[in-house]
Amino acid sequence: MDYAIIVVIEMLRAISWLVLLAAGLGIIFGMMRVINFAHGEFLMLGGYTVIMSTKVGVNIWVAILILAPLCVGLFGVLVERLVIRFLYGRILDSLLATWGLSLLMIGGVTLIFGNTVEGVSTPLGSVDIGAYSIPAYNFVLIGFAALFLLAIWSVLKFTKIGLIARATMQNPAMAEALGVRTTWVYMATFGVGSAVTGLAGGLLAPLTGVVPTMGVNFVGQSFITVITGGASMVAGTLSASTLLGSISQATTIATGPVYGDAALLLAALVLLRLLPQGITGRIFTRSL
Repeated sequence: MDYAIIVVIEMLRAISWLVLLAAGLGIIFGMMRVINFAHGEFLMLGGYTVIMSTKVGVNIWVAILILAPLCVGLFGVLVERLVIRFLYGRILDSLLATWGLSLLMIGGVTLIFGNTVEGVSTPLGSVDIGAYSIPAYNFVLIGFAALFLLAIWSVLKFTKIGLIARATMQNPAMAEALGVRTTWVYMATFGVGSAVTGLAGGLLAPLTGVVPTMGVNFVGQSFITVITGGASMVAGTLSASTLLGSISQATTIATGPVYGDAALLLAALVLLRLLPQGITGRIFTRSL
């Protein structure tokens, strides 16, 4: 029984991991149709914000919950104003531009901090379940993943800001005709997506450590999750994370982490073969 509880918690942690990785990308790519190939480096920037802040004495929770999303969100607004706003509707150009940005960020951070892994202690210690012990921080990840999706869904569905954002993404010309400053909406949406990515990077930093090239390890899983989920941002991210995370973690427990990653990729390929528009292209089609 204790082992079964551990397995369930580990599967929830794997699902939460994918939700955290994909939430910011889901906002930027799912809503704005901008391929941000520097998404992994935005995660890295959030991680470095936490590492550097804690080194000068800032409380780790302040660094994770406030400084990481604030810094990366402001950086995202800057990137949108200087680069992305000239490339709306030009998917290939935005991919190349953000790829160049990712290389620039990796080179710049390496120049400043070197190519060594920086780390911070995982807070909260461990929790005993029978004869087993797991990090209590796992429950933080699970809670924040659920909070991410609930907050995004609530804002988009029940607030005027969410209504304006959805209208702008679906029909910018009509929104502009009704008096909406669409350029501001695009800027704010990209900034919010970046802030969510920074928060995710800050949350993952105590577990993974931080190194300039860490984004490369995460960007593939992020894109696979968002594309497999399909057009509906919240329902797509949740359904794809649940399916792929469960398959990956079950395979990891049975065989090992290498086969777990392979199982995730194989499951995504099969799903996209059967559902080319993603899970929400056929199912949950009217969901957010």
